[in-house]
Amino acid sequence: MVIVLAISFVTVLALVLAVVKIIRKIGPTGERLPVTAEWIDELSIERYKPMLRLLDAGDFEALRARNGYSSRVAAKLRAERCVIFRGYLRCLNADFRRVCMALKILMVQSEQDRPDLAAALIRHQIVFRWGMLMIYARMLLFRWGNCTVDVSSMVRTFDMMRLELRSLVPSTAQGFA
Repeated sequence: MVIVLAISFVTVLALVLAVVKIIRKIGPTGERLPVTAEWIDELSIERYKPMLRLLDAGDFEALRARNGYSSRVAAKLRAERCVIFRGYLRCLNADFRRVCMALKILMVQSEQDRPDLAAALIRHQIVFRWGMLMIYARMLLFRWGNCTVDVSSMVRTFDMMRLELRSLVPSTAQGFA
């Protein structure tokens, strides 16, 4: 009984520490924002299109159908793709944080109150962070070949926030920090 409680405690503690680490990783940083129309236009979702197919199960099914298939080769490919995918996730998270910070700055500097924008911003930040946690969990399962990872909703959330920011920044706006 004591061993079961000890193992349960250690497991829960490890999960809590993992969640805290992930939240700290995807949390805000103190970086400068050169918010201009050009900067916002550079944040295109086009750069994330390869990410949408990177962990596609179809590639692994095609690999499995080939002669000379090895589960070891598939596991190595999964691991390599997860590393690349994590890089895309870091970029997506950083871009999302920058867009959110720019929106916050615009709301503070605005002469008009925008409670609708503030509520949408908070809602999208919560959805995005929860989605990131779920993607990291699914990625862990993907490494073992147990599930797929779909980030299309995360990319859509980022794009909605980017378009909202773009609508608030005039084409001739100067950058701010």
